[in-house]
Amino acid sequence: MALTLEPGAKLVVATHNPGKARELAEILENRFQLVTAGELGLPEPEETETTFVGNALLKARAAAEASGLPALADDSGLSVAALGGAPGVYSARWAGPGRDFTVAMAKVEERIAETGREDLGAWFTCALAIAWPDGPAVVVEGRVDGTLTFPPRGDRGFGYDPIFVPQGRAQTFGEMDPAEKDAISHRARAFAKLKAAIW
Repeated sequence: MALTLEPGAKLVVATHNPGKARELAEILENRFQLVTAGELGLPEPEETETTFVGNALLKARAAAEASGLPALADDSGLSVAALGGAPGVYSARWAGPGRDFTVAMAKVEERIAETGREDLGAWFTCALAIAWPDGPAVVVEGRVDGTLTFPPRGDRGFGYDPIFVPQGRAQTFGEMDPAEKDAISHRARAFAKLKAAIW
């Protein structure tokens, strides 16, 4: 079968994170009828893989099988050079059970201080996977490099956005207009690859 999605097709967004769902909807430009895994009452699968690609595929396949519809999943996170790439795939877990990213950002700052290194280089990675209920899947990955800044700045975006300044910019993702962030983010770069692959 051809791995394509027609305009107007129903697509499950395999997330329970409202901020992520909103950002994915904006990047998809209202091309599809979106419904989230949260809205369908689907359980969140345990993310047992050690890579962004592995976790994105795991979540997309679980949502596709449970819903009987094509499903899009994102696995993304922040990697910090001074921390050997951590938190990486564990980015959400650093925010604790309540997903408090104020706590997570403070933890990043503390861990960097503990290393004694002055390197504030970091990057965001996004893996996107679309899985169909009968098994096929497409997965792509995007990345944006930048530096960290403390204290956090801006109340837009979500997650680690207020401490991340993308390369060549002065504002954090948390300070940027959403459209500006969407044009350059790791998620946007992954979507460009996904669009080229399936529509």
